[in-house]
Amino acid sequence: MRAARLLSLVLLLQNRGRLTAGELAEELGVSVRTVYRDIDALSGAGIPVYGDAGHGGGYELLGGYRTRLTGLHAEEAESLFLAGLPGAAADLGLGEVLAAAQLKLTAALPPPLRDRAGRIRERFHLDALGWYREQESPSALAALADAVWNQRRIRVRYRRWAEPQEVGSARGPKRAGLNAGVWFLRAAGAGAGRPHPVAAILRLDVGEDGFERPDGFDLAAHWQDYLTTYDARRLRLQASVRIAPALLSALPDRLDAALVRAVEASAGPPDADGWVTATVPLESVDLAVPTLLSLGADIEVLAPEELRRGIAEAAGAVCDRYRSSDGSGRAEAGALSSSPADRVASSATAARAPKP
Repeated sequence: MRAARLLSLVLLLQNRGRLTAGELAEELGVSVRTVYRDIDALSGAGIPVYGDAGHGGGYELLGGYRTRLTGLHAEEAESLFLAGLPGAAADLGLGEVLAAAQLKLTAALPPPLRDRAGRIRERFHLDALGWYREQESPSALAALADAVWNQRRIRVRYRRWAEPQEVGSARGPKRAGLNAGVWFLRAAGAGAGRPHPVAAILRLDVGEDGFERPDGFDLAAHWQDYLTTYDARRLRLQASVRIAPALLSALPDRLDAALVRAVEASAGPPDADGWVTATVPLESVDLAVPTLLSLGADIEVLAPEELRRGIAEAAGAVCDRYRSSDGSGRAEAGALSSSPADRVASSATAARAPKP
């Protein structure tokens, strides 16, 4: 274990340059005191590690020292064949390059590790797409990837939901990412605060002038931070709802994770019939109506009144449509004598009444 940690420490300094003892300890999952002992051990073994004390200090390798001691453990060799995304590599024009790299890596492994890595490919397959979705390959992706790699500014015309739907802007394409089969662009310039789907690009022109990207930018951390704050920005409508026991257990299959977490965090104790009251964040009344209506009579909106009224009107319109579907244009006697809101309220009352 210590030999592997010493090698990791050297590779960290080789790849990142100067690091403090605290940074090394965090990366390696050990104490700062252990880092000090490991540095002494490396120095005693002839590895040119130099330490600077004080503010801005840290450890670094002297004289451009590089090591080729990158031997793989069995588990590390196996994991390499789980890390690839061949579909994404192909989208970026790197499919053949990835295949060649994996072939060379396999050839370089000793026979026991080669066999173990081969078994990984036979037994496990990584599919990053969600169910019922297909991998998209936007026509602008290859040119955009080239602009990202070479730090070339781009001029795009893209489609959006808001009016006007077609807009244009000049940007520095800092990075592209793949999420559940959908490629996104994160750029400097107008609209830089959020990623844009590459499929929405209608026209892409790559310029000759370049741009500078910030030092030390961590793409993975940036994306995770964006996802963490995305729901807070998106879900601004607070709704109070009552949920039946049968629906409560099925919520993870019916709603997205953010809404399920909100229900779990805010649900009060069950009433006499097992129904619970919770607060859920929603985007808007217009978008919440079809979402909640799809859950049927096992959920009742208590507030806001605008959302409750919207669901009642939509449910009433559905009832009216199907009651007159025989072509007569007439509903059952008395069925339409009340307002849609009254009919939905009556249904909700019946749904939560104790069963005999």
